[in-house]
Amino acid sequence: MLTEKLYNAHHNNTTPDILVIGDLMLDHYLFGSASRLSPEAPVPIVHTNKESKIIGGAANVASNLIDLGAKVYLGGVVGNDTFAEDVKDLLITKGIDSQLIIKDESRVTTVKTRVIVGNHHIVRIDREDVHSIPSELEASFFTYLVPFIQKADIVILSDYNKGLLTHSLSLKIISYCNSIGKKTLVDPKGLDYSKYEGAYLIKPNRKELAEAAKAERINTNEDLVKAAHVILDATKATYLIVTLSEAGIAIITKDDCKILPVAATEVYDVTGAGDTVIATLAYCLALGFDIQEAATVANHAASIVIKHIGSATTNIEEIIASLKTN
Repeated sequence: MLTEKLYNAHHNNTTPDILVIGDLMLDHYLFGSASRLSPEAPVPIVHTNKESKIIGGAANVASNLIDLGAKVYLGGVVGNDTFAEDVKDLLITKGIDSQLIIKDESRVTTVKTRVIVGNHHIVRIDREDVHSIPSELEASFFTYLVPFIQKADIVILSDYNKGLLTHSLSLKIISYCNSIGKKTLVDPKGLDYSKYEGAYLIKPNRKELAEAAKAERINTNEDLVKAAHVILDATKATYLIVTLSEAGIAIITKDDCKILPVAATEVYDVTGAGDTVIATLAYCLALGFDIQEAATVANHAASIVIKHIGSATTNIEEIIASLKTN
């Protein structure tokens, strides 16, 4: 049974080394209450009583992997500001190797500030630069990555389209991984999937797939497969894993399509659920699971984190309990 296989793999002292490369963010939360509107504008006055800072973006993928039991190396870029220090402090606390975090003097660290009142998300305020990293920085960054790619069991590209994973850098990383027999898993963003050519696995959600494949809509399984084949043809990826929200997860290849039904019963916040899916897929594949086993475990992991407000993580014990229950 999958539960037994997952338990044994997790407890046999095998710790996979996983390299995560992608856009780093700081998720900043302000929690409070609101009982009246402002006299200055028709907006609520929020009295904050709690504040928290959590690593987000590719760093949230790394955080998920740590909680699953992997050893993680994280590569990314931050600005030269106090928020960058917050990110690094949080990475140290989490036990994530951050020696591949570089500073780009031309940008600010990406920060997303969310104001939460009760269980309601009132507003999000973004602070970011999304221009591509300079070519000189890209070249030196790739040089730094090479020895970490060599020792990783699997490599994740966590693309939030914030400027790190340029077209040239993405292709260079994937090509090098392929040349030394390393699988690359991609959590994509944007419309140009040609930058992911040669990846082992690409994981869009339904909306991202429709946009990238220039599909008018994805309402049926036929629509899903047709759009998926556009991306598979363009990227030569082995697998396309499509998250379908309430419909579950689809595993699509050139010759097949399997849909795993959703395991979730309650949905409070889908923030970071995609990070959980890509992290769990990588963890299971690194342990030798086949793609359907890995996707099944990832489906259950996502069903756990969406029951929490904000970017949450889960662990193997919780996933095993979910597998047994469902």
